[in-house]
Amino acid sequence: MSSLQDLYQQVILDHAKHPHGRGLVEPTAGHLTGESHQVNTTCGDEITLRVDVRTSGADDSTLEQVSWEGQGCSISQASASVMTELVTGRTLGEVADLDAAFHALMASRGKGLDDEETLDALGDGEAFTGVSQYPARIKCALLGWAALKDSLVRSGAPADGSGGSDDR
Repeated sequence: MSSLQDLYQQVILDHAKHPHGRGLVEPTAGHLTGESHQVNTTCGDEITLRVDVRTSGADDSTLEQVSWEGQGCSISQASASVMTELVTGRTLGEVADLDAAFHALMASRGKGLDDEETLDALGDGEAFTGVSQYPARIKCALLGWAALKDSLVRSGAPADGSGGSDDR
């Protein structure tokens, strides 16, 4: 095993042992909020995720807080932790871009992404490159991301962070 694989495994284990955002937090008054419960029926991993979105203008919606509770394998728990760290404080447009980048990474079949800028944006998310080689584990890594997307829809926040349509 290469030292890069060792580093990736260590990042996943660290996030699983010390998860960011664990523990559901009450949303801030006046903010949009949404919650989603997702289950990976393949292995039984579960997550309940809550979002707190601040809207302060036509094109300035920010994901102020992500909190969650979950149980399952280290991959699902670490992925939710990394995701929380990546998206908190970002505009909804940036959150959508990160979601697309992580999904692309999971579709890479272990090859990773060629775009250095996107990899930099994913931060610790790059550690899941090896997971993308195992289709059954991809569902574990994407569980928190599915809950995030559903929570944002349930919050009523515009998909792209603006008051306009999403032109992607």
